[in-house]
Amino acid sequence: MGKKLVLKIVIAIGVVVVIAVIASVWMVWKRPLKVDAMFSRMALGKAGFEKTWVAAPAGRMAVWEGGSGPCMVMLHGAGDQAGAWARMVPPLLDSYRVVIPDLPGHWKSDPRSGPLGIDQVLAGVEVVMDSVCAGERAILVGNSMGAWVAMLYARDYPDAVDRLVAINGGAIRQDNPAVNLYPATRDEARETMKGLMGPATPPIPGFVLDDVVRWMSAGPAGRLKGRLADAGDQIDAYLLDGRLNEVVVPVDLVWGDADGLFTLDYAQRLLDGLPRARLSTVPGCGHVPHRECPDKVLEALQAALAAPPPEMREATGEEEVEP
Repeated sequence: MGKKLVLKIVIAIGVVVVIAVIASVWMVWKRPLKVDAMFSRMALGKAGFEKTWVAAPAGRMAVWEGGSGPCMVMLHGAGDQAGAWARMVPPLLDSYRVVIPDLPGHWKSDPRSGPLGIDQVLAGVEVVMDSVCAGERAILVGNSMGAWVAMLYARDYPDAVDRLVAINGGAIRQDNPAVNLYPATRDEARETMKGLMGPATPPIPGFVLDDVVRWMSAGPAGRLKGRLADAGDQIDAYLLDGRLNEVVVPVDLVWGDADGLFTLDYAQRLLDGLPRARLSTVPGCGHVPHRECPDKVLEALQAALAAPPPEMREATGEEEVEP
């Protein structure tokens, strides 16, 4: 091979490498949340999860599955995706068959555009439970919106749910003006993240905050906001204010106590209204504690499931929205 040809090949390889580096830097700078999602999903694959697809009413859903044992289905929050659980789930694979979907309208699951309703998300959960955990009483674990739809599913299909673990979320209203979920500027996004995250979390760089603004507006959370606003009073059908006693399965509330959105007062309202529930806190962690404090949340989850289920008691009904 001639020296000129070798030189041309080396130059070509160098150009490809430079282009790849530039593209990577651009992605990290302009779409850091997308990069985070990609790496978290790679972590699921490295941990032993395999991605499959199920057919839901709104289209295909991506579902990650790994491990063996009783079926445990983990539901992420609005705007998130299956990789949100990546840092805490590997130790669970020895004891459970862990199933983690991208909920409808999120990441790789349809619908990929247009308005997104809680009815579509709930229908997707129903399909996952029917197709992946068919014939089993599954453990449902949900964060934020995932906890909301998990409670709705458990209310409708109590024979399909063995235990329910709600992490900083539930199926009752929370009108909390202290945290703006739809920031329009970098400064607003900074305040939003302060309200959602624990005090020990390092400051978030400005370019990440810029992506938060974009994602909360144009991503799944923004699509949900529009559909919820259009639903008006019809959304009441998907809320259990004053009706939490309809959820008869045992519920463990695992709560990041630094959450400024769904505060401990909200958790107490759930505890007061659910007939079989108990509360454990995760100190110093915020609204998505399995991202911030995966080891603490894993410990709390395992402790809850190792203990006998909460016993049935008479709910007080104090979960109703305060005037």
